[in-house]
Amino acid sequence: MKLSDFDFDLPEALIATRPARPRSSAKLLVAQGDTITDRHVRDLPEVLRAGDLLVLNTTKVIPARLSGHRHRDSAQGPVVARVEVTLTEPQPDGSWRALAKPLRKLAEGEDIVFAAGLVARVAERGAEDVRLAFNLDGPAFDAALEQAGQMPLPPYIEARRKADEQDRTDYQTVFARDAGAVAAPTASLHFDEDLLAQLRAKGVEFAEVTLHVGAGTFLPVKTDDVSNHKMHAEWGHVSETAAAQITRARAEGRRVIPVGTTALRVIETAATGPGQIAPYTGMTDIFITPGFRFQIASGLMTNFHLPKSTLMMLVAGLMGRARIMAIYAHAIAQDYRFFSYGDSSLLLPDDLSGNP
Repeated sequence: MKLSDFDFDLPEALIATRPARPRSSAKLLVAQGDTITDRHVRDLPEVLRAGDLLVLNTTKVIPARLSGHRHRDSAQGPVVARVEVTLTEPQPDGSWRALAKPLRKLAEGEDIVFAAGLVARVAERGAEDVRLAFNLDGPAFDAALEQAGQMPLPPYIEARRKADEQDRTDYQTVFARDAGAVAAPTASLHFDEDLLAQLRAKGVEFAEVTLHVGAGTFLPVKTDDVSNHKMHAEWGHVSETAAAQITRARAEGRRVIPVGTTALRVIETAATGPGQIAPYTGMTDIFITPGFRFQIASGLMTNFHLPKSTLMMLVAGLMGRARIMAIYAHAIAQDYRFFSYGDSSLLLPDDLSGNP
């Protein structure tokens, strides 16, 4: 498979920079095999069946984007320069990996001073990122980060506008609980409490898993042969309760539909066989492309993804490449809004035995 197999032309006007309000008013493309229907997310109680099991990702986005200043003495006197930092991954010793601009001008051992009394020392500088050791930890670090940080909007939104106070609500799911993500599980952004209540009343069930979405979700694929691409690892958790719910649903012939590619990736990582899943805690770098044999997922609710991205490859693995390209052509023709703050799709393949 070549990277160009997953490319398409997207009008820039269809890239959403703000979400639909209310959340459930977003458009929903329902693809059942080769049949496409245009609906809205609020129609999910009519679209889904009683007994369907939706798998939700409870990860919570942290305000991981920080703006500070580095202080350094020089022959001409003290030098103060602005530094932009995006936290990407916590380390076992309490430090953080982070993207930084300007990276090359940072020196190991120097301090970056942020707001709210937060200070980071550059413990290590690599070719692409840095490791930062902060002066605070635990609840004190969380409180300072909440005050000093901003929500880490995706690059295609940041290029059009800066994050603001509204994004603290918009870029967080209503069931976010477990802090650690630096990007939102965006399919879940369409749910509000009223819609969740309606789905429960319909008889739709919910299982909760966690996958902390990392900055690697936005990294481009740089190799033309996609089989050579290495996925960025992310931390995930499937509890005993969730594993039992999913196993029971599959055994009873009920559909298991993850909400978002992150929920799908963690349950397929935890799968032990067709319809079988075990509790899981650890890192996953699972890479799903056409030909992948799904063990757990019966379908997927997901937003519309970037051309030539690993997420385009994932949905092509679910629906088949030709079918997903037809779905995306329909979405563009019908002015669906794309990417993190855009509209959604419900993808329900007829066969999951490895689509071409």
